[in-house]
Amino acid sequence: MVQLPAMNTPQFTWCRSKMPNHPQPVPPIFQPEVAAERIVWASHHKRREIFVGAPTVIAIEANKVAPGIADYYLGRTGFDSQQTQEPIPKDRPDNLFEPVPGDFGAHGVFGHQAHEKAATTWLAEHKGLTALAGMAAFGALAFVFTK
Repeated sequence: MVQLPAMNTPQFTWCRSKMPNHPQPVPPIFQPEVAAERIVWASHHKRREIFVGAPTVIAIEANKVAPGIADYYLGRTGFDSQQTQEPIPKDRPDNLFEPVPGDFGAHGVFGHQAHEKAATTWLAEHKGLTALAGMAAFGALAFVFTK
């Protein structure tokens, strides 16, 4: 299972939307290559689940601990964070019933704000060092707070 963050894909250009403004992935946004690299890596390594990007880790782990808080937060911010300030043209073509003509490629229109790397990539590829650093940090905190 590869858990993905918001991706800068072209679907936001041609999906049917009833929102007043142009749809967008909920920031922070990542380029598709970030996901592609993690998927290729996962296909060659024995991991049951891969998280791409820190926002994915935070969202999934926070939902395990306090799902009500995440629901409340998304209920208050989700609608606005899924659209830009730019109004959507009423006659914009969409792909609900048939493909939109043209080749949209792999990238969407949000490249100016999309991240090209994810910190979780290095952490997942160096799981032993990550675990060792985590244990060291936990030990240091335990030492400081038990004095």
